[in-house]
Amino acid sequence: WAIGTGKVATPEQAEETQAAIRAYLTSAVSADVASKVRIQYGGSVTPENCKDLISKPNIDGFLVGGASLKPTFMDIIGAVGPSKLMEVWPAYQAKMEKEGCNEAAIAAFKYNLGVLASGADVMIPESAIDPVESLMDYEQIKVKPDSSLLKQTVVLKLNGGLGTGMGLDKAKSLLTVTEGNSFLDLIAKQVGSMNKQFKTKVKFMLMNSFATSADTLEALSSYEELGKGADLEFVQNKAPKVTASDLSPATWEKEPGHEWCPPGHGDLYPAMLGSGTLDKLLKKGFKYMFVSNSDNLGATMDLKILTYFANSGAPFMMEAAERTAADSKGGHLAKDKATGNLLLRESAQCPKEDEKAFQDTERYKFFNTNNLWVDLQALQAEFKKNDGLLPLPVMKNNKTVDPRDKGSTPVLQLETAMGAAIQCFEGSTALVVPRSRFAPVKTTGDLFALRSDAYTLTEDFRITLKEERKNVPPTIKLDDMYKFVDAMEKLIPNGPPSLIDCKKVVVEGDMTFAKGVIVKGEVTFKNSGASKEVAAGTYEDKTVEL
Repeated sequence: WAIGTGKVATPEQAEETQAAIRAYLTSAVSADVASKVRIQYGGSVTPENCKDLISKPNIDGFLVGGASLKPTFMDIIGAVGPSKLMEVWPAYQAKMEKEGCNEAAIAAFKYNLGVLASGADVMIPESAIDPVESLMDYEQIKVKPDSSLLKQTVVLKLNGGLGTGMGLDKAKSLLTVTEGNSFLDLIAKQVGSMNKQFKTKVKFMLMNSFATSADTLEALSSYEELGKGADLEFVQNKAPKVTASDLSPATWEKEPGHEWCPPGHGDLYPAMLGSGTLDKLLKKGFKYMFVSNSDNLGATMDLKILTYFANSGAPFMMEAAERTAADSKGGHLAKDKATGNLLLRESAQCPKEDEKAFQDTERYKFFNTNNLWVDLQALQAEFKKNDGLLPLPVMKNNKTVDPRDKGSTPVLQLETAMGAAIQCFEGSTALVVPRSRFAPVKTTGDLFALRSDAYTLTEDFRITLKEERKNVPPTIKLDDMYKFVDAMEKLIPNGPPSLIDCKKVVVEGDMTFAKGVIVKGEVTFKNSGASKEVAAGTYEDKTVEL
């Protein structure tokens, strides 16, 4: 029974009408048939009234309209019948509230947990997507850069990573990159260069984590023009780990800190909301946000892109780049077959049987640089539309509660990606940018390349590929023994070899590079015994057995 008048029935009125329908079925057919017919209620069903409605004996379920488009639809589902989310949620809510998590963080985690508990398939199979054939290219933009937009723009760097995968126990951004500068030094100098170039003070902020905040603020204290405290940073949230066997909150008495994990950089959005940063920026007149990773030193303010984004009226824009062999395992852009809208597929969302297609750089031509442009007013509107959260696709990672103890409790870590918001905003778009805007460091192999002569430090403190590279970075494959920074630095005590003409270099075994080594084409260095030195000289398209 559905109402089309715009007026909302009370639970008692809905029950009265549906009881009358069942009574009619009893007289017209039989009591047995009437008792087995499911009678749905199709009035205005909300999380607030669903429990009262479903408690009525003649209301057997709901036809849900607009409320089904909101993340709180899961609350309605939970009210109708048995729900794993409703069973485990009270323990999570109590845990997060005790930890001091804000409402936005709790709402975001509840949504992610609800997706997991529902049994929904979080993978994006090949059958659900199409390739993106073409996008607007940076070189095709015909706009006159408008420097007045800078007064409405905030530049934000994500700085929550500890770099544990590279053997670090502090913020990865404190790592020395080139010419004695750390990531943070170069970022601060980039901001100073922007201020000088555009003759204005560009608003700059960091999203730190609890683990990186103190070290970062101390390292930046000498750059007074950046600001301090809440004007400079807000801190990302943390999320409970989920016990894989029964979806209950994971516990680990030996070290309670292991019960929590970072929720992925998709947490940018709830962290901005929950910390009050979004409201604060809007009240100060900021409309646009340019966000990128702190380890991407190619991502600086580009007035041409800002002007293009502002003129486009798009709520969200991703900077994409053309994929090469070095990018085949990273996330790519695609089109949703059902809607035609752009979406981001990460490797964790690709079924195993589709991995070959995922890595096909001819089919999927564009990857996400994680340089994003966001209309803050549109972001606020999406939060209001979705009852205080942004329903991003959920990724689950299988871990153990103590990452160093593989025998500890198996857990799931629920994460989201900030680039995936491209599918949350109607009218989102993407722009193909030069490779020079993407120079990240995820592994020691990246750092090995970045310190070489294949890259250059520009006057505005960006690290970019040299022109001779034609936007194609060298592929670096280091033996696992060099995955930590200290080990890699022992490999290249005199600095990395020349890679300006290198297509691919592979290092297998214990060795050091002498000063004056030049690598051209594809070269593999192998050593199966005690450490040996790679002598100075030119090595081209060969395998070198030491």
